Amino acid sequence: MGLIENVERGLEKLVTSVFRGSGSAEVKPVEIATRLRNQMDAKSLTISQARTLAPNHFNIRLGDDDFARAREWGAPMARELCTTALDHAKSQGYTLTGAVEVNFRKDSELKPGSFEIDASTSEDSVPEAQQAPAAPPAPPAPPRAAAKMQPVLDISGQRFALNHPNIVLGRSADTDIPIEDPGVSRRHLKIEQRGTSTWAVDLGSTNGSYVNGRKIVGESELHDGSNIAMGQTRIVFRLLPQTQGDRA
Repeated sequence: MGLIENVERGLEKLVTSVFRGSGSAEVKPVEIATRLRNQMDAKSLTISQARTLAPNHFNIRLGDDDFARAREWGAPMARELCTTALDHAKSQGYTLTGAVEVNFRKDSELKPGSFEIDASTSEDSVPEAQQAPAAPPAPPAPPRAAAKMQPVLDISGQRFALNHPNIVLGRSADTDIPIEDPGVSRRHLKIEQRGTSTWAVDLGSTNGSYVNGRKIVGESELHDGSNIAMGQTRIVFRLLPQTQGDRA
């Protein structure tokens, strides 16, 4: 294995193999699936290094014609979108506070081919009469060592474990992680491991590098959930519990 390990593939094929669409002025199911995943990423909330909450309740607003088409898709489409959300949460290490729910709503102000997704976090509620009686408290678990965290870059659903102190990203094929993006310089960005911290260092790129929307001036420290932008490429820095198969 080289310096970089591809530790997980995105699940694009699962969605695109199921969803089909036609016509330029109508909403395509694959567009809804992509927007739903983007909303989960945009509205995720990092609680701790090991826990990031993501939305699990989605209202999809469609114009009159597209809403009529969505009614023809019916419950199978809603189930596919629920599966998309669950799979994305698993691939990104997100925590969901309840069951995934997808609803289609009509919004007559939206033009054909346009749609909006309102994503929110919703906890499942169980009526008091249906709640199970409280169980006796369990004995305290023996203390165990904290899980070792693995720094990871998530690039378009593809994950790369950072197993070397210095990782260079850029358009050149001889970089550690080549990026096919005309807006990215040949040697654009370096990710440095400094003890327990991780830093993004711009290598004098033409178009600059950004962390959470702020341009990097020299270098910027990364935290779990940090969003990196270079050219048109979007990258998420994650700290995930290291498995036995990961290399340090």
